[in-house]
Amino acid sequence: IGTSKNVRPSDRRWYPAADVFQTPEGWMVKVELAGVSVEDVQIDIQGNVLTIAGTRRDRSCAAVGFSYHQMEITYSSFEKTLTFPAPIEGARVEHNFEDGLLIIRLWKGEKQ
Repeated sequence: IGTSKNVRPSDRRWYPAADVFQTPEGWMVKVELAGVSVEDVQIDIQGNVLTIAGTRRDRSCAAVGFSYHQMEITYSSFEKTLTFPAPIEGARVEHNFEDGLLIIRLWKGEKQ
C-alpha cells in the first residue's frame, strides 16, 4: 500500500481522444472529456486547425486532509489539435456535452 506524497502522479498534460466525421453540412468532432466542465474548455480555429484546450479539475476530492491511495485519472490541463484537409475558418461552431463527450459541429461557412 502506497503512502501519501506531495506530488500527484496525474499532474501532467493529457491529450484526449477524438473522432472526426465529415458530414454533408460540414464536420462533427467528438472529444472524450469526462469530468471536464464546459467553462473549463476553449475552442479555437485558425485556418484548417481546430484546437480544443482546457483543464480537468478534481472537485470531488479537494477537501483538506485527503490523501490518495491510487490515482489513474489525469487532472490537469489538456490540449487536442486537429488538422482538417481544408480551411474551417468561417465555419459556424456549435458545441455541447453529452455523456462525457464534447460534441462540436462545424457548419460550412462562406469561406469553405
